[in-house]
Amino acid sequence: MDPTVVAAIQLSSQADVGANLDRAAALVAEAAQRGAKLVLLPENFAFLGGGEEERRALAEDLDGGEEGRGLPGPIARRLAELARAHGIWLLGGGMPERSGDPDRPYNTCAVFAPDGRLAARYRKIHLFDVELSERSYRESGSSSPGREPVTVSAAGLGVGLSICYDLRFPELYRALSAAGAEVLVVPAAFTVTTGKDHWHVLLRARAIEAQAYVIAAAQWGKHPGGRLTYGKSCIVDPWGEVIAQASEGEGVITAVVDRAYLGRVRASLPSLQHRRLG
Repeated sequence: MDPTVVAAIQLSSQADVGANLDRAAALVAEAAQRGAKLVLLPENFAFLGGGEEERRALAEDLDGGEEGRGLPGPIARRLAELARAHGIWLLGGGMPERSGDPDRPYNTCAVFAPDGRLAARYRKIHLFDVELSERSYRESGSSSPGREPVTVSAAGLGVGLSICYDLRFPELYRALSAAGAEVLVVPAAFTVTTGKDHWHVLLRARAIEAQAYVIAAAQWGKHPGGRLTYGKSCIVDPWGEVIAQASEGEGVITAVVDRAYLGRVRASLPSLQHRRLG
């Protein structure tokens, strides 16, 4: 298989869904023009700001309404259109999906194939309930947790899905690796406080442990409510080297996923075959 160009989009999403989607669309088009076949958007790409009531109102039924016969919501519809228009695999890094609890939608990574179909979805398992110096976060109060790890075959690659805070739980990535993941995606909205000390360390560790490429698309900058995100979107190779990184502001980074190189890394240091626990 020939090497595959992949891309991560860095955004500074705000409370205006239409403006956020328009900006994402422009950067997705740029990524496709640069040859990317798989494009990752960050967590909260469509909405980051305002109150939880507004976020709940944006939650969509990815199955298309009752009994699957309805139309997809505007966020999913836009992603499907972009994937189809550019002939790419497009991963919506984290969007509100309706759950059984109307007050707590899922935080879902939705994967759209080049024909526009919903190929997979991953509902964020680990929810961000922490007390940081600048503010408190309680994601479990506004989101329902997912239950299952998810991998999908996309652009000829085994892709393992995760979202933001999941990055701190290596057992999830063990499960994804065991299920055949060659690429791990980490859409995120990491805070400045945690990002400056932990973002690169954790991304490189997950790549080294799983002997996989890691694509991490991040939010950057200041958002409504005083929230600050770290940015530094990265692509990391299976040896743990950062092979692409975004600078300040919004933008696109691309890199090549080379399965031949991945195979050489796994053959020269066969740690995946040496596992004894789990």
